[in-house]
Amino acid sequence: MSETDPPLAVDMRQITTVFGSFKANDRVCLQAPQRSIHAILGENGAGKSTLMNALYGLVQPASGDIFIKGKKVCIDSPARAIEYGIGMVHQHFMLVPPFTVAENIILGQEPVRSFGIIDIKKAAAAVKDLSERYDLKVDPEAKAEDISVGMQQRAEILKVLYRGADILILDEPTAALTPQEIDELGAIMKNLAASGKTIIIITHKLAEIKAMADHCTIIRAGKTIDRVEVKNVSEEDLAAMMVGRKVSFSVDKQPSKPGNAVLAVENLVVKDYWGHAAVNRLNLTVRAGEIVGIAGVDGNGQSEFIAALTGLRKAESGTITVLGKDIFNRSPRTIFESGVSSIPEDRHKHGLVLDFSVAENTVLQNVEKPEFSHQGFLRKDGILRHTLELIKRFDIRPPHCALIKARGLSGGNQQKVIIAREVTNNKDLLICVNPTRGLDVGAIEYVHRYILAQRDAGKAVLLVSFELTEIMNLSDRIDVMFRGAISGSMDGDKADQAALGLMMAGGKP
Repeated sequence: MSETDPPLAVDMRQITTVFGSFKANDRVCLQAPQRSIHAILGENGAGKSTLMNALYGLVQPASGDIFIKGKKVCIDSPARAIEYGIGMVHQHFMLVPPFTVAENIILGQEPVRSFGIIDIKKAAAAVKDLSERYDLKVDPEAKAEDISVGMQQRAEILKVLYRGADILILDEPTAALTPQEIDELGAIMKNLAASGKTIIIITHKLAEIKAMADHCTIIRAGKTIDRVEVKNVSEEDLAAMMVGRKVSFSVDKQPSKPGNAVLAVENLVVKDYWGHAAVNRLNLTVRAGEIVGIAGVDGNGQSEFIAALTGLRKAESGTITVLGKDIFNRSPRTIFESGVSSIPEDRHKHGLVLDFSVAENTVLQNVEKPEFSHQGFLRKDGILRHTLELIKRFDIRPPHCALIKARGLSGGNQQKVIIAREVTNNKDLLICVNPTRGLDVGAIEYVHRYILAQRDAGKAVLLVSFELTEIMNLSDRIDVMFRGAISGSMDGDKADQAALGLMMAGGKP
């Protein structure tokens, strides 16, 4: 830092955090100037979230010092962090679904009238004032369960602003957002910084760092690698610093050799929770040896479609077959045994049992296999060997995590556990829903390689992703989903982003 640089809002010096014998952070330093957007970049499990948990009082460092606006502080709890003007928006939101936005925001700090009655009108007015001041545009009367993911995130930001935060920590803020919502979030963060706030974002997305951040601290394997001014480095530079090697942003694949139809969907109708046709007479075929990508703006029936394919939601009408076997409205277990493996949209709700160990999660669907159980008793040695092989093969971190609970892993490493399990199930059809959400660029390379390997082994792959570049890079054919139906299709090698974008909005190229 030079004498001409603005004063620091956050100065973390030589921070070391230890869990047993494992050092999550090893003398990490971070300096975030006031009124700026500072990014923290690193691989899954590099220690980024742990460092910010230390700043927010959720983790106590073994050594090191923290200075807030030049004053040395001891942050021993989130309540203490809030006293110092620090707020944190976690990757997985912490809203109470049946509560309104206003009720969620004031929870724990409710304004009261006489006799201890909560003053809801005053709370709603305060939330509305904050929303307008920072151009967040959130309806305080809407229920959290009824608003989009982007709006839920705005509510979380309002929650920390309501508590007087000047320093906002956003953990993977764009992981679950649509491209439009990501652009809106970038504008919100710049507006907050211009109004005097300091923003620290944890992210893997290099393009967003370039678009949003002023400075970036890169962490690798728990250690500080560098601190850079974002305008002076390229995405390729950031990727190389993050993983310690050159990273390819393109997917090297051979032309597909499609075989017979594996998945056939005809005239499928699936209703949403409100009884509307979220999937409306949809037709789709995926053949052996090909990847079919589903492109579309979130909310056009993708979730309901995948839920019907995997047995998580009943369809109204239509047919679904896998290699000629009828799986329409069958149970998830029956569908799995019919040859379908899936990487789910919601890894916490449908991908993992968070209080099971990583090892137990790797054999959830296959526990009856002789190598994993015998006469009703688990063969823990066989399960452990299998898990250690997956940990090594898929670079799940930390490398000794087999016996710890799945909830103890970072979001990206939780995703790797699911991908490792589903890819190695060796089924005829692999359904992938946002498979690289929350993963760093190095891990994305590996995942794409494994998905392509499934195709090249003669498996059928259905890919649903809101990352248009991922769809274009991996897919042999791209079908666009709009208002519950396939609105258009094009070959992957002829895909044009502008044409796809037009079809995603309901137009014709």
